[in-house]
Amino acid sequence: MSSPDATTDTTTIPLGDIEPARSRHAGRRSAVALTDELIVVGTAAGDVGAYERSSLDERWTAEGTNDETSVVAATPFAGGVAVGERGPAGEIRLHDAATGRTRWRYVTADDVGEPQKRSRFFLPFVVDVETSGDRLYVAARRYERDGDDRSFRSVVYAFGTDGDVAWTYETDASPIGLDVDGTERSDGRRAAGDEPNGRVAVAYNRCPGDHQHGVVVLDAETGTVQWQWDPGTAGQRRVGDVSLLETGVAVASHGDYRGYRLGAGGAERWVVDLATPTKVDGETLYAYPNHVHATAEGCVFVTGNTYPEEGRETASLHPGEHTAFGYSPDGECAWSASVGGFAGEIAASGDRVAVPCAQQFRTRDPATHGLHVFDVQEGRRVEHDAEGIVTTVAVDERSLAAIEEPVVYHDEGQRRGAYRLHAGGL
Repeated sequence: MSSPDATTDTTTIPLGDIEPARSRHAGRRSAVALTDELIVVGTAAGDVGAYERSSLDERWTAEGTNDETSVVAATPFAGGVAVGERGPAGEIRLHDAATGRTRWRYVTADDVGEPQKRSRFFLPFVVDVETSGDRLYVAARRYERDGDDRSFRSVVYAFGTDGDVAWTYETDASPIGLDVDGTERSDGRRAAGDEPNGRVAVAYNRCPGDHQHGVVVLDAETGTVQWQWDPGTAGQRRVGDVSLLETGVAVASHGDYRGYRLGAGGAERWVVDLATPTKVDGETLYAYPNHVHATAEGCVFVTGNTYPEEGRETASLHPGEHTAFGYSPDGECAWSASVGGFAGEIAASGDRVAVPCAQQFRTRDPATHGLHVFDVQEGRRVEHDAEGIVTTVAVDERSLAAIEEPVVYHDEGQRRGAYRLHAGGL
């Protein structure tokens, strides 16, 4: 188990008032991104605000227009900040970084369909936004249910700087994340056997329909499928996350609770057990690997909640739940560290990985609320405690920014924390 080198000194500002989270997770409703000069926040009220990195003074605010909408994804793009919503329109927008003015917008509900119900999990959802050069890549989905039958409609988009759609890739599966690489290697060359440069890797966590691949790697320029991969397990659950490497990808598998390193074309290089079914107090328990970040120096996987093979409730915990695992490039476990609670996302910059920690809904221990920063090779480096739950984070070589949300556990009734932005140096 790794020990932290330091805690972060942060500056904090309030973001208004929202309904507190409860014991169980309600899904994403906030976003944060870093530009050279700004911290940009997307809120549960649908607003987008920009704050000076040095002082947290407000630069501008773009108000939301719909009470049902929250801003759940954000990234710098083309001299602005691209944001994605969960809401009736599932809108994507590009805000000018200097003024907040909307330069263009796109309604994904026109493609994925109108919500079956006007409740949170049925609303069109912009899952992820990523950039590379002059392209913005977006994954959006919509969920519906008929009795026990679940179905999805989803689209991966490539946008130009003016908001024109360069290509789309549509499926009946549920995308959970994207990773994108650039059009050139850092040394400007391609080694023999390298895959074509310019890739978009898409992770699909549920595949209830015709699409049966947990990972799809697309050509970034054309949207053409380069190759596909699946853990080959029964059921709808497939992949929690994917991270591109110079050749191949690393995968957090929902299907068999393992971590994979795949080479060119999806050839398996190594596989490791992360939170596979384990007997604890007479029950067989497992946990989903939800996140992965990989570099040439190694891979970091992060696992989520414990579940029993029979039913949904258990009083026991899987020994590998809510854990960050660091693996060397050849698949040897270098370190592991508890993150305490559920991480709805991670953020990374080079070999640095930031993990926001929300509630552990089975033990409901507020001491686990906080933020952890790991080095791919060395493990835990920095941690920051929070009164409420930390739900989203952005990190670069200079600093980090994270959003805390209030929480009320169902068996306590006490409100912990507040809706606020934390920002600090590294």
